[in-house]
Amino acid sequence: MLLTLTLTQPAVSDAAQTDAAQADPLQPASDLGFLLHKHPERVQTQTLSFGTASVFYPQVSAQRTTAALLLEVDPVGLSRTARPGADQQGGAPLEPYMNDRPYASGSFLAVALRDAFGTAFTGRSKDRQALADRALAFSVHLPCVTARGSEDLPQRLFGPLGYAVQATPIPLDPLYPEWGERPYVDLRLSGQVRLRDLLAHLYVLLPVLDGGKRHYFLNEAEVDKLARHGAGWLDTHPERDLITRRYLRFAALVRQAEEGYSESQTAELTEPTQSAAPRPRLHDERLQWVAEQVAASGASSVLDLGCGEGKLLRLLLEKAQFRHLLGMDVSARALDIAARRLNLRERPELAARVTLLHGSLSYPDSRLKGFDAATLVEVIEHLEPHQIGPLTRHVFGDARPSTVIVTTPNREYNAVFEDGGEGMRHADHRFEWTRAEFEAWAAAAAGAHGYTLTLHGLGDTHPDYGPLTQAAVFVRQNG
Repeated sequence: MLLTLTLTQPAVSDAAQTDAAQADPLQPASDLGFLLHKHPERVQTQTLSFGTASVFYPQVSAQRTTAALLLEVDPVGLSRTARPGADQQGGAPLEPYMNDRPYASGSFLAVALRDAFGTAFTGRSKDRQALADRALAFSVHLPCVTARGSEDLPQRLFGPLGYAVQATPIPLDPLYPEWGERPYVDLRLSGQVRLRDLLAHLYVLLPVLDGGKRHYFLNEAEVDKLARHGAGWLDTHPERDLITRRYLRFAALVRQAEEGYSESQTAELTEPTQSAAPRPRLHDERLQWVAEQVAASGASSVLDLGCGEGKLLRLLLEKAQFRHLLGMDVSARALDIAARRLNLRERPELAARVTLLHGSLSYPDSRLKGFDAATLVEVIEHLEPHQIGPLTRHVFGDARPSTVIVTTPNREYNAVFEDGGEGMRHADHRFEWTRAEFEAWAAAAAGAHGYTLTLHGLGDTHPDYGPLTQAAVFVRQNG
């Protein structure tokens, strides 16, 4: 990742009025070097937890001086670095090694910017304080940075702060324009601004522009950083809510960070906080509701299909009513985590009640027959659309539990989010149903296999777009 910061026709430093400065006239490159606290004649390299950041000056002249920040992320080293929640991450085994985030991630670049120019962020300059306090003609160039959202998102973020914004989409392959564009842009910004303000804007808005999952855990210290770097401009920014929601996507101030899920238990990371009143996290609220529905059905044996890391199984284990629990997931790693979290190896009395199976809902499985209830909590949207038919037949036609409970995101509610519903709740979702689409599938499944159907809504409900999460309870008619 590369970011260049260019100062053109900078004002002469007030220090030039001193005898010493008059004897040795200051050049613009020296002015920028004093402001950034990085000498123009040296390459300065810094090791970060996720790679290496280098600062150098590719261009130095009286009229134009450019400082460059080159960030080289080590994706293999990053995937092996222990961090909060690292052992809870889901996804495919090769995903940490094969993805684009080490090459276009705004959040990585923001952290490197803060570490490389930490003193400049404070606005202090021992020898050029008057210059540090002055708005200067700066321009910024990021040849490739992620921009997830509407096409005008860069303008909406940087334009109100006085920058001229030029964002050029980068095609997936210039030789095949019909393939469309990647979520990356070549971004250029220019304006009259103090250096400290420019750095604060970049630090906050690059992760917001990225819009993806932050690469490190956000806690209350990150909330303090947002308040500090957003002071003086964030409160009056027309996109304040969007900026706050994206930057604090995992922050405890907005809602407690999700603990991490397997591919079948991924939480909606863009769920907004609608009220200041404390309430449970949606994921916890959803699991509790499902557990209550299963208990009310009178079931004693339960299938948790797409069990992930065993969070629902843990709730069900607390009730003696459930004598036999079976969790199945396509991720062997998630099942290993579930076994550890449920203490199945240390407590044989729990192991006698819980069975964990590695399997797929795309194929019939005789081991799933004979259970009173089955749950699919935020599972079906992770399957390819052509797999929904086989899943329906295998669950309702082959396994035939007395009660089936299904939850899935309501795609219509996505319009409430900052991108206006242009994307899905999570990158691993293969589709998301509207209320009408979900009802049509549920009614067809119930009618074809002899179940009655009751639809429910979970989480916040919008007057036009409906509930955040939609749910269905199927009860077999013949018992």
